[in-house]
Amino acid sequence: MIKKTFLKATTYAAVFGLVGGMTFEGANYIYKNNIAAESSATASTQNISATTLSSTSTKDTTSDSGVSTVANNVLPSIVAIDVTVTETSSDVFGRTYSQNATGSGSGIIVAQDSKYLYIATNNHVVSDATKVSVKFNDESVYDATVKGTDSDSDLAVVEIPMKKLSSKTLKNIKVATLGNSDDVKVGNQAIAIGNALGYGTSVTVGYISAKEREVSAEDVTMKLLQTDAAINPGNSGGALVDASGAVIGINSAKYADEEVEGMGFAIPISTAVPIINDIIKSEAVSEDEQGYLGIKGTDVSEEYAKYYNMPQGIYVSEVSSDSPAQNGGMKKGDIIVKFAGKEITSMTGLQEKLSNTKAGTKVKIVVKRSDNGEYKEKTLTITLGKKSESGSNSSSDSGNSNSSNGNSGNSNRFGNGNNNANGYDNGNSGSNSYGNNGNSGNSFFGN
Repeated sequence: MIKKTFLKATTYAAVFGLVGGMTFEGANYIYKNNIAAESSATASTQNISATTLSSTSTKDTTSDSGVSTVANNVLPSIVAIDVTVTETSSDVFGRTYSQNATGSGSGIIVAQDSKYLYIATNNHVVSDATKVSVKFNDESVYDATVKGTDSDSDLAVVEIPMKKLSSKTLKNIKVATLGNSDDVKVGNQAIAIGNALGYGTSVTVGYISAKEREVSAEDVTMKLLQTDAAINPGNSGGALVDASGAVIGINSAKYADEEVEGMGFAIPISTAVPIINDIIKSEAVSEDEQGYLGIKGTDVSEEYAKYYNMPQGIYVSEVSSDSPAQNGGMKKGDIIVKFAGKEITSMTGLQEKLSNTKAGTKVKIVVKRSDNGEYKEKTLTITLGKKSESGSNSSSDSGNSNSSNGNSGNSNRFGNGNNNANGYDNGNSGSNSYGNNGNSGNSFFGN
């Protein structure tokens, strides 16, 4: 195992907080089914299991003793998550090595049914994990399985079979009470609870500093609650609760700058609810039944979107002949922004949704299409094909490398050169990704 160290970086992982050589933090989320009504101001827990866990109670208070009471009430719904991942590295001679690394994060118990207990966390906490374990407030530890993930929103759910939980654990844990972040006001008290630095559960207190604060991390821009309650690496997957103890946000980011103090962020609970509900409700789809679209695409990050005055999403660089995408009206150059009503910002996110959708399903995909330099929104209804029947088509819902090589030069990021090798978007004579042309190179979009 790699010994844990603490990192500070400006990458996505750092913005959302990492603990250790490859350590992650959990951001936790809420769900409507089996626990909360999306529209209720303070969501009530609705369990359908014969074994019913109690939920955290709520009572308004702003005193110091009140904070202690709130913390003691909420702590049974907060867990520590430990993961093991396999890291691969190479030396100067090109030899590769693999080794295990461990990481820590937080989670929130958000639902249960007759079979499973569901815990919300960040996608980056459990993505690529070979092992996931959960520690409850009674110090008991259980292995968990990843139920599903949504990389576009950095959300994930892990589950534990109810039959594996001891009577002692069931007696000590609770399902979190979910509030309504839309009703939160700047200046309201906020209490952050989580597994800070992987050392164990801790509590910090502050106030809501701002709402709908746009925070960017690599290719993702999120509108978050800003708080001055200390949110440290490891507890960013925990709960941000109000003075009554209701969860109003999932601690998810701290601005990684030595010159800034008291600037933490949380995903609004009202934003997280529908996504987490979808993950909980989703059923496993066998690989031969998974949906197939038939495109190749490139992520349009916020940086590129601003630089080229284009929408953020997935730039469709190739549409396979006679594919579901082509038959549904999708065209090369379209930018995919929504899939089945959910925002899409990356090929990884699209692939996740396709893998959870059965072939033959009709889905509405929203694209933005350039019309005389202006992007206009268009909704396409596409019947997904079978992934197993996609054959050897060059376009199989895959992403493009930012530096795929063409016949005689490096690729630009989105545009095509005159010679398109292997279905990728290649430049001809050394154009770079920002459209600065070589001798006869193509611009960023291959014009």
